[in-house]
Amino acid sequence: MSEELKEMSFWDHLDELRKIFFRIALVVISVAVAMFLVMPWLFDNVVLAPTHGDFPLYALFDAIMPPEPGSPPFEISLININLASQLFTHLSMAGWTAAVVCFPIIISMLWSFVSPGLYPEERRNSRTAFLFGNVMFYLGLAVGYFLVFPLTLRFLATYQLSESIENTLTLDSYMDNFLGICLIMGLVFELPLLAWLLGKFGILTKAFFSRFRRHAIVALLVVAAIITPTGDPFTLFIVFIPIYSLWEFSSFIVPAAKNEEGEDR
Repeated sequence: MSEELKEMSFWDHLDELRKIFFRIALVVISVAVAMFLVMPWLFDNVVLAPTHGDFPLYALFDAIMPPEPGSPPFEISLININLASQLFTHLSMAGWTAAVVCFPIIISMLWSFVSPGLYPEERRNSRTAFLFGNVMFYLGLAVGYFLVFPLTLRFLATYQLSESIENTLTLDSYMDNFLGICLIMGLVFELPLLAWLLGKFGILTKAFFSRFRRHAIVALLVVAAIITPTGDPFTLFIVFIPIYSLWEFSSFIVPAAKNEEGEDR
């Protein structure tokens, strides 16, 4: 811990933290303005891409299980029923996209405030956690966007309680599910990082994963079924695989506990 840090008062720390938050807000707002300008293109080519039959996952499904001859291609049209929804969606998506893009910068700025108070070993571990957490967050977003959300959308958009009821999706409904699923998957993919940190503190060990593996398989199957409420075993299996992979990856990176004789257990 540096001498300069020890000499800083509580109000000095608070003032420094205020400056950090101001810089974070400035960066996010600047990126949000840029995102606002390109959002119409992003909407057409990224956000609304899962509504079209040529989305990569749908093309893969069609290659594996060719649709019946003459069946119409998968296509969804959205409607807007609230006067200001398109404007608010434009603004909110610019903000969310900026936050996602700036996520490493935000964490880095916060790290610059916290790191002077850490010991060298803690700093090294924190750098590893920073890099690992960022990679896993973006990987989770990608899984949510390319796998979980399209599966959920295709199933729910084509599900009919009665043939006399036509599904008409609103912009607000689509965006709530799009943002919710993608961000949830981003957070779910941080579980290995949480497991690694708990392992560093000695709270979690490899023995836990070995003992509760069968229970975890059942629980994760339920989670996969909730994320994609479909009766198709193939779809359920595709969603289950990345979630269960997180469990196994967590068991791999968590250190083994030491017994009194210094042997792993």
